[in-house]
Amino acid sequence: MLKTGLIQQANSADIEANKSKLANSIAWCAGQGAQLIVLQELHNSLYFCQTEDITQFDFAESIPGLSTDFYSQLALKHEVVLVTSLFEKRSAGLYHNTAVVFEKDGTIAGKYRKMHIPDDPAYYEKFYFTPGDLGFKPIQTSVGKLGVLVCWDQWYPEAARLMALAGAELLIYPTAIGYESTDSEDEKKRQLDAWMISQRGHAVVNGIPVISVNRTGFEQDSSGQTNGITFWGNSFVTGPQGEILAVAPESEEANLIVEIDLQRSENVRRWWPFLRDRRIDSYDDLIRRFID
Repeated sequence: MLKTGLIQQANSADIEANKSKLANSIAWCAGQGAQLIVLQELHNSLYFCQTEDITQFDFAESIPGLSTDFYSQLALKHEVVLVTSLFEKRSAGLYHNTAVVFEKDGTIAGKYRKMHIPDDPAYYEKFYFTPGDLGFKPIQTSVGKLGVLVCWDQWYPEAARLMALAGAELLIYPTAIGYESTDSEDEKKRQLDAWMISQRGHAVVNGIPVISVNRTGFEQDSSGQTNGITFWGNSFVTGPQGEILAVAPESEEANLIVEIDLQRSENVRRWWPFLRDRRIDSYDDLIRRFID
Protein backbone atom coordinates (compact mmCIF):
# COMPACT_ATOMS: atom_id res chain seq x y z
CA MET A 1 0.00 0.00 0.00
CA LEU A 2 1.21 3.48 -0.91
CA LYS A 3 0.30 5.98 1.80
CA THR A 4 -0.31 9.29 0.05
CA GLY A 5 -0.87 12.84 1.30
CA LEU A 6 -2.92 15.44 -0.58
CA ILE A 7 -2.62 19.09 0.51
CA GLN A 8 -5.59 21.29 -0.42
CA GLN A 9 -4.81 24.89 0.52
CA ALA A 10 -6.34 28.37 0.33
CA ASN A 11 -3.65 30.86 -0.67
CA SER A 12 -2.98 34.53 0.00
CA ALA A 13 -0.85 37.11 -1.79
CA ASP A 14 1.96 36.39 0.70
CA ILE A 15 4.12 33.78 -1.08
CA GLU A 16 6.35 33.10 1.91
CA ALA A 17 3.31 32.54 4.13
CA ASN A 18 1.87 30.13 1.57
CA LYS A 19 5.14 28.19 1.46
CA SER A 20 5.38 28.11 5.24
CA LYS A 21 1.85 26.73 5.50
CA LEU A 22 2.70 24.11 2.88
CA ALA A 23 5.83 23.15 4.82
CA ASN A 24 3.73 22.59 7.94
CA SER A 25 1.24 20.49 6.02
CA ILE A 26 4.01 18.43 4.42
CA ALA A 27 5.44 17.79 7.88
CA TRP A 28 2.00 16.74 9.14
CA CYS A 29 1.41 14.35 6.23
CA ALA A 30 4.86 12.84 6.66
CA GLY A 31 4.13 12.42 10.36
CA GLN A 32 1.07 10.37 9.38
CA GLY A 33 3.30 8.06 7.38
CA ALA A 34 2.79 9.52 3.89
CA GLN A 35 5.39 8.30 1.40
CA LEU A 36 4.08 10.42 -1.48
CA ILE A 37 2.77 13.98 -1.03
CA VAL A 38 1.04 15.97 -3.79
CA LEU A 39 0.49 19.75 -3.86
CA GLN A 40 -2.01 21.79 -5.90
CA GLU A 41 -1.27 23.71 -9.09
CA LEU A 42 0.85 26.89 -8.73
CA HIS A 43 0.75 26.46 -4.98
CA ASN A 44 3.24 29.19 -4.05
CA SER A 45 0.97 32.09 -4.98
CA LEU A 46 -2.49 33.23 -5.83
CA TYR A 47 -3.80 31.97 -9.18
CA PHE A 48 -2.44 34.95 -11.12
CA CYS A 49 -3.85 33.88 -14.51
CA GLN A 50 -7.18 35.62 -13.85
CA THR A 51 -5.64 38.67 -15.54
CA GLU A 52 -3.06 39.42 -18.25
CA ASP A 53 -0.38 41.35 -16.42
CA ILE A 54 3.28 41.36 -17.48
CA THR A 55 4.43 42.15 -13.93
CA GLN A 56 3.35 38.62 -12.91
CA PHE A 57 6.29 37.22 -14.88
CA ASP A 58 8.50 38.58 -12.11
CA PHE A 59 7.36 35.68 -9.92
CA ALA A 60 8.62 33.00 -12.33
CA GLU A 61 11.71 31.05 -11.23
CA SER A 62 14.42 28.98 -12.82
CA ILE A 63 14.49 25.22 -12.27
CA PRO A 64 16.61 24.50 -10.32
CA GLY A 65 16.15 27.65 -8.28
CA LEU A 66 14.95 29.01 -4.96
CA SER A 67 11.69 27.06 -4.84
CA THR A 68 13.24 23.79 -5.93
CA ASP A 69 15.84 24.27 -3.18
CA PHE A 70 13.06 24.86 -0.65
CA TYR A 71 10.99 21.82 -1.61
CA SER A 72 14.07 19.64 -2.10
CA GLN A 73 15.01 20.26 1.53
CA LEU A 74 11.50 19.35 2.67
CA ALA A 75 11.51 16.12 0.66
CA LEU A 76 14.88 15.20 2.15
CA LYS A 77 13.97 16.20 5.69
CA HIS A 78 10.78 14.12 5.71
CA GLU A 79 12.02 11.39 3.35
CA VAL A 80 9.01 11.67 1.05
CA VAL A 81 8.45 11.82 -2.69
CA LEU A 82 6.99 15.28 -3.28
CA VAL A 83 5.03 16.52 -6.32
CA THR A 84 5.14 20.30 -6.73
CA SER A 85 3.83 22.81 -9.30
CA LEU A 86 5.91 25.86 -10.20
CA PHE A 87 5.95 28.88 -12.53
CA GLU A 88 9.12 28.14 -14.51
CA LYS A 89 11.30 30.79 -16.16
CA ARG A 90 13.13 28.80 -18.81
CA SER A 91 14.70 31.84 -20.49
CA ALA A 92 13.96 35.51 -21.02
CA GLY A 93 10.38 35.67 -22.31
CA LEU A 94 9.91 31.88 -22.16
CA TYR A 95 7.83 30.45 -19.32
CA HIS A 96 6.13 27.17 -18.45
CA ASN A 97 3.64 25.77 -15.95
CA THR A 98 5.87 22.99 -14.62
CA ALA A 99 5.42 20.14 -12.18
CA VAL A 100 8.63 19.11 -10.41
CA VAL A 101 8.89 15.77 -8.60
CA PHE A 102 11.41 15.34 -5.80
CA GLU A 103 12.80 12.02 -4.64
CA LYS A 104 12.96 11.30 -0.90
CA ASP A 105 16.67 12.12 -0.91
CA GLY A 106 15.87 15.64 -2.14
CA THR A 107 17.03 15.16 -5.72
CA ILE A 108 14.82 16.12 -8.65
CA ALA A 109 13.37 12.88 -10.01
CA GLY A 110 11.90 14.62 -13.05
CA LYS A 111 9.62 17.35 -14.30
CA TYR A 112 6.63 17.77 -16.57
CA ARG A 113 5.64 20.91 -18.44
CA LYS A 114 1.89 21.40 -18.82
CA MET A 115 0.92 20.46 -22.38
CA HIS A 116 -2.66 21.74 -22.71
CA ILE A 117 -2.94 25.48 -21.99
CA PRO A 118 -6.38 27.06 -21.52
CA ASP A 119 -7.40 30.56 -22.55
CA ASP A 120 -10.79 31.43 -21.08
CA PRO A 121 -12.19 34.30 -19.01
CA ALA A 122 -10.34 34.23 -15.65
CA TYR A 123 -8.02 31.47 -16.94
CA TYR A 124 -5.72 33.39 -19.30
CA GLU A 125 -2.90 30.86 -19.20
CA LYS A 126 -1.83 31.21 -22.83
CA PHE A 127 -0.61 34.71 -21.95
CA TYR A 128 1.83 33.22 -19.44
CA PHE A 129 2.74 29.68 -20.41
CA THR A 130 4.37 28.13 -23.45
CA PRO A 131 2.92 24.63 -24.09
CA GLY A 132 5.09 21.86 -22.70
CA ASP A 133 7.69 20.09 -24.81
CA LEU A 134 8.71 17.17 -22.60
CA GLY A 135 5.96 14.85 -23.81
CA PHE A 136 3.87 12.45 -21.77
CA LYS A 137 6.60 10.58 -19.94
CA PRO A 138 6.11 9.11 -16.46
CA ILE A 139 8.63 9.98 -13.77
CA GLN A 140 10.34 7.07 -12.05
CA THR A 141 10.50 7.37 -8.25
CA SER A 142 11.10 5.12 -5.27
CA VAL A 143 7.32 4.81 -4.76
CA GLY A 144 6.46 4.02 -8.37
CA LYS A 145 6.25 5.41 -11.87
CA LEU A 146 4.22 8.64 -11.67
CA GLY A 147 2.19 9.95 -14.61
CA VAL A 148 2.21 13.63 -13.64
CA LEU A 149 -0.06 15.95 -15.63
CA VAL A 150 -1.45 19.40 -14.75
CA CYS A 151 -5.03 20.72 -14.46
CA TRP A 152 -6.33 21.38 -18.01
CA ASP A 153 -4.58 18.17 -19.08
CA GLN A 154 -7.20 16.30 -17.05
CA TRP A 155 -9.83 16.83 -19.76
CA TYR A 156 -7.79 15.01 -22.40
CA PRO A 157 -8.04 11.20 -22.52
CA GLU A 158 -5.09 11.14 -24.92
CA ALA A 159 -2.75 12.47 -22.23
CA ALA A 160 -3.87 9.94 -19.64
CA ARG A 161 -3.66 7.10 -22.15
CA LEU A 162 -0.15 8.00 -23.31
CA MET A 163 1.05 8.14 -19.71
CA ALA A 164 -0.51 4.74 -19.05
CA LEU A 165 1.00 3.24 -22.21
CA ALA A 166 4.40 4.52 -21.08
CA GLY A 167 4.05 2.58 -17.83
CA ALA A 168 2.60 5.07 -15.35
CA GLU A 169 1.35 3.29 -12.24
CA LEU A 170 -0.90 6.19 -11.25
CA LEU A 171 -1.96 9.54 -12.68
CA ILE A 172 -1.45 12.76 -10.72
CA TYR A 173 -3.13 16.10 -11.50
CA PRO A 174 -2.13 19.25 -9.54
CA THR A 175 -5.13 21.48 -10.20
CA ALA A 176 -6.60 24.99 -9.91
CA ILE A 177 -10.25 24.98 -10.94
CA GLY A 178 -13.35 26.66 -9.59
CA TYR A 179 -16.64 28.41 -10.16
CA GLU A 180 -17.02 31.62 -12.12
CA SER A 181 -19.20 34.11 -10.26
CA THR A 182 -22.06 34.13 -12.79
CA ASP A 183 -22.51 30.33 -12.84
CA SER A 184 -25.90 29.13 -11.59
CA GLU A 185 -26.06 26.53 -8.84
CA ASP A 186 -27.13 23.89 -11.38
CA GLU A 187 -24.22 24.81 -13.64
CA LYS A 188 -21.79 24.62 -10.72
CA LYS A 189 -22.95 21.11 -9.94
CA ARG A 190 -22.67 20.04 -13.58
CA GLN A 191 -19.12 21.37 -13.81
CA LEU A 192 -17.95 19.73 -10.60
CA ASP A 193 -19.55 16.43 -11.59
CA ALA A 194 -17.96 16.57 -15.05
CA TRP A 195 -14.56 17.28 -13.52
CA MET A 196 -14.71 14.27 -11.24
CA ILE A 197 -16.32 11.99 -13.86
CA SER A 198 -13.61 12.73 -16.43
CA GLN A 199 -10.80 11.76 -14.08
CA ARG A 200 -12.63 8.72 -12.76
CA GLY A 201 -12.98 7.74 -16.42
CA HIS A 202 -9.20 8.00 -16.89
CA ALA A 203 -8.78 5.61 -13.97
CA VAL A 204 -11.28 3.11 -15.37
CA VAL A 205 -10.12 2.98 -18.99
CA ASN A 206 -6.45 2.79 -18.00
CA GLY A 207 -6.86 0.57 -14.95
CA ILE A 208 -4.78 2.76 -12.64
CA PRO A 209 -5.47 5.10 -9.68
CA VAL A 210 -5.83 8.86 -10.10
CA ILE A 211 -4.88 11.63 -7.65
CA SER A 212 -6.27 15.14 -8.20
CA VAL A 213 -5.33 17.97 -5.81
CA ASN A 214 -7.24 21.24 -6.19
CA ARG A 215 -6.95 24.54 -4.35
CA THR A 216 -9.82 25.99 -2.32
CA GLY A 217 -11.06 29.43 -1.25
CA PHE A 218 -12.01 32.62 -3.06
CA GLU A 219 -9.47 34.63 -5.06
CA GLN A 220 -10.34 38.10 -6.32
CA ASP A 221 -9.81 39.22 -9.92
CA SER A 222 -7.67 42.32 -9.39
CA SER A 223 -8.58 43.69 -12.84
CA GLY A 224 -12.27 43.83 -11.98
CA GLN A 225 -13.23 42.15 -15.25
CA THR A 226 -14.84 39.28 -13.35
CA ASN A 227 -15.92 38.73 -9.77
CA GLY A 228 -13.09 36.30 -9.12
CA ILE A 229 -12.94 32.54 -8.77
CA THR A 230 -14.22 30.36 -5.95
CA PHE A 231 -12.00 27.29 -6.17
CA TRP A 232 -14.09 24.22 -5.53
CA GLY A 233 -11.68 22.03 -3.58
CA ASN A 234 -12.91 18.44 -3.66
CA SER A 235 -9.39 17.05 -4.04
CA PHE A 236 -9.81 13.32 -4.43
CA VAL A 237 -8.30 9.91 -5.08
CA THR A 238 -9.91 7.20 -7.15
CA GLY A 239 -8.93 3.57 -7.56
CA PRO A 240 -8.47 1.74 -10.87
CA GLN A 241 -12.19 1.08 -11.30
CA GLY A 242 -13.14 4.69 -10.68
CA GLU A 243 -14.06 4.03 -7.07
CA ILE A 244 -13.67 7.08 -4.83
CA LEU A 245 -11.14 6.42 -2.07
CA ALA A 246 -11.24 9.87 -0.46
CA VAL A 247 -12.59 13.38 -1.12
CA ALA A 248 -11.69 16.67 0.56
CA PRO A 249 -14.31 19.31 1.45
CA GLU A 250 -15.30 21.94 -1.09
CA SER A 251 -14.57 25.13 0.79
CA GLU A 252 -12.10 24.14 3.51
CA GLU A 253 -8.39 23.50 3.62
CA ALA A 254 -7.61 19.82 4.12
CA ASN A 255 -4.75 17.36 4.34
CA LEU A 256 -5.90 13.93 3.19
CA ILE A 257 -4.06 10.71 3.94
CA VAL A 258 -5.07 7.93 1.56
CA GLU A 259 -3.76 4.39 1.16
CA ILE A 260 -3.51 3.35 -2.49
CA ASP A 261 -3.08 -0.27 -3.52
CA LEU A 262 -0.92 -0.10 -6.64
CA GLN A 263 -0.93 -3.88 -6.99
CA ARG A 264 -4.68 -3.91 -7.53
CA SER A 265 -4.24 -2.47 -11.02
CA GLU A 266 -2.87 -5.81 -12.21
CA ASN A 267 -6.09 -7.65 -11.32
CA VAL A 268 -8.31 -4.88 -12.73
CA ARG A 269 -6.45 -5.01 -16.04
CA ARG A 270 -6.89 -8.79 -16.14
CA TRP A 271 -10.65 -8.45 -15.60
CA TRP A 272 -10.97 -5.55 -18.04
CA PRO A 273 -8.19 -5.94 -20.65
CA PHE A 274 -8.80 -2.64 -22.42
CA LEU A 275 -5.16 -2.29 -23.41
CA ARG A 276 -5.20 -5.73 -25.03
CA ASP A 277 -8.24 -4.94 -27.16
CA ARG A 278 -7.19 -1.55 -28.46
CA ARG A 279 -7.38 -1.31 -32.27
CA ILE A 280 -4.05 0.41 -32.77
CA ASP A 281 -4.33 -0.30 -36.50
CA SER A 282 -7.39 1.97 -36.77
CA TYR A 283 -6.57 5.10 -34.75
CA ASP A 284 -4.65 7.16 -37.30
CA ASP A 285 -7.33 9.86 -37.38
CA LEU A 286 -6.66 10.74 -33.73
CA ILE A 287 -3.80 12.95 -34.85
CA ARG A 288 -6.16 15.07 -36.97
CA ARG A 289 -7.73 18.24 -35.55
CA PHE A 290 -11.16 17.30 -36.89
CA ILE A 291 -12.52 14.74 -39.35
CA ASP A 292 -14.48 16.56 -42.06
